[in-house]
Formats: sequence, C-alpha cells, structure tokens
Amino acid sequence: MKYTIIDDINIPELEIYKKLRDNAFTEDNSFIADSPKVVNMLLGSEIKVKSILATKEYYDEFSELINSKKIEKLFLVGKEEMQGIVGHKIHHNCMMHGTRPDETPLDSLGNNILMLDAITSTENVGSIARSAAALGVDSYLLPRQSPHPYGRRALRVSMGYVSKLKVHIYGDISQTIQELKKDGYMIYAAEVTPDATLLSQVKSPKKWVLLMGHEGKGISAEVLSLCDEVLSIEMADGVKSFNVSVAASIMMYQLKHTI
Repeated sequence: MKYTIIDDINIPELEIYKKLRDNAFTEDNSFIADSPKVVNMLLGSEIKVKSILATKEYYDEFSELINSKKIEKLFLVGKEEMQGIVGHKIHHNCMMHGTRPDETPLDSLGNNILMLDAITSTENVGSIARSAAALGVDSYLLPRQSPHPYGRRALRVSMGYVSKLKVHIYGDISQTIQELKKDGYMIYAAEVTPDATLLSQVKSPKKWVLLMGHEGKGISAEVLSLCDEVLSIEMADGVKSFNVSVAASIMMYQLKHTI
C-alpha cells in the first residue's frame, strides 16, 4: 500500500477536507465521509473514492478492503494532524473524499419510495435513509432545498447505508407527485387529519410512495390534495406525534408487510 505521508496539513490537496461541509458540494459533486464504519460501507459500494485521509492504524486494519478499491490518493497522517485539518477534536481515525453517485431518473426508481417534503434536519435525513435501507425500501426522493443525504452529518447518521438507495432530487413537488401517479404509484401522505386512514388498516399496492412532511408544519393542504390517501399512526391519548424519522420507520415497515 502506497501512502502519501503528510508533513504539512496546509497543502492544496487537503483543502477539500477543511472546507467541505454539509450541503457545500463542489462542481464535481464531491462529499466527505468520516469514521471507519461509514467509510468502509462506502468502500463496499460502487461510489468513486478520490482519496482517503487516515492514520496508519486504520490502513493496517482495513488494508484488504482498501486494496480492493482503486483509490487515487491515500494520505497518511497522525491523529493530531487530522484534528488540525478538521479544526476540532475527533474520535475517529479516517476520512474519505468521494464523488456522489449519479441521481436515478424519476422513471427508474423502484417499487417503494420514501419521499420527503421540506425536511430541514440533517439528522432526520440520515436516520430515514438508514431505516429505508434496513426495511428494503428501494428509493429516496428529496427536495432540492433539503439537506443532501450525502452531506457529512447525514452520512454519519445513516452509517453510509444511503449508498444502498436510489436517490433522486426533485424541484417541484406538485409536478413530481403527478408524474409518479401517472407511472402507477399510490401516493400516501403521512399526516394527522380527521379523514386519515389508520396505518393498521392500510393494504398497500405493489408500487407506493410514502410522503413525509416538514418536522413542524407537516404537509400543506395543497400537497395533501394531490395524494391518494392520508395515513396516520394510532397514538395514545395526549400524544400528538412521533419524530418524523420514527414515524417514517413505522410506516415503511407496515407498508412493506401489508401487500
């Protein structure tokens, strides 16, 4: 294994590790991932890896996995130098510079889609991605203004499992829903309304989309009117709602197991 030993953390090749933050992507769709679990998950995918920045301990432990992937640069640093590059104390010993995979076209998504409407929390974006992958949901559909699932924090929360999902970023939600309906998807909206179908009573078709709304505002009446059916989870008296990522997990499980 051939390393580039880093004596000066200010070299231009390491600028990407200093400056790239959530939603601050370069023209080539670069992203940064950190921690062995996340990096190793991505190394096992088809994602293009441009470089790894890590300690010798990491390279020694995972040499077989690293050698199985064609990687342009392997930067070798100590833990203190890595913390100097990141700018704060860290508990991991590796980082990766990769390129986001190409988006999947809307008409090429799988039978089951988790769709977000105006979600603002990076943690929720990552948590929902992890649950979707675990439950066998095919695709992840997000608005352009949402945190990206390949943002550093979202990747960390998803543990890199977003790499198992087809991802599509949409612009106009109304147009996107109409296109999905034309393609044969049943559009379910997760919302608490007087006429909502209780989740335990739903019988899902082969092709469905589950739309999750904003953490605080939910889904607007205009968007709800475009959906085929509104679903809600039975709640104990005095409790209004779950966290959106918890609700998404419960609903995805039910829809996957009530065909």
